[in-house]
Amino acid sequence: MNKKDLIGSIAAEAKLTKVEAKGALDAMLNVITAALKKGDRVALVGFGSFSVLKRAARKGRNPQTGKEIKIAAKKVVKFRPGSELAK
Repeated sequence: MNKKDLIGSIAAEAKLTKVEAKGALDAMLNVITAALKKGDRVALVGFGSFSVLKRAARKGRNPQTGKEIKIAAKKVVKFRPGSELAK
């Protein structure tokens, strides 16, 4: 399912127009993104939670040459499914 399909499904389920559903979906994604950028955890009961983890710098290998490379530290988003979704 892509974003267009998701907007159509939301519009049908909530009895909204596709424009209203797109606005609601975009607003939700913007709010979640802003919260994660601040380092907050976003929990949607029954669905799951999003959080930001810090991944430490580490050494890796270039698979083509075998040469050792340095992989920089970065932040990654982690999703943990809720109990209802996991079922």
